[in-house]
Amino acid sequence: MENTFQRISPLWETFPIRETPTVQEKKAEGSVFGDIFRSLVDNVRQTEDEVAKKEYLLSTGQLDNPVELSMALYKAETSVALFVQLRDKALSAYSELSRISL
Repeated sequence: MENTFQRISPLWETFPIRETPTVQEKKAEGSVFGDIFRSLVDNVRQTEDEVAKKEYLLSTGQLDNPVELSMALYKAETSVALFVQLRDKALSAYSELSRISL
């Protein structure tokens, strides 16, 4: 009796697909500020998805170099930190502008 192992199929193929807005939808919005924050959110999502893939590959023994997971974690941490800093700066600028009396 021979033991045969089947390779585990990746789970990210079953992850929900995030749709990006079309060019005309972006033109209709027309906000540079909104575009910057949208791209930051997309960047955070992409790096988090990459971390999930690397964790899955490591846990199933398909990741040859475990440092790739560390690098993906660092990228995700950095993208979240950048997003938080820009959010804080935007809120600070908004509060300053709201205090101006015309």
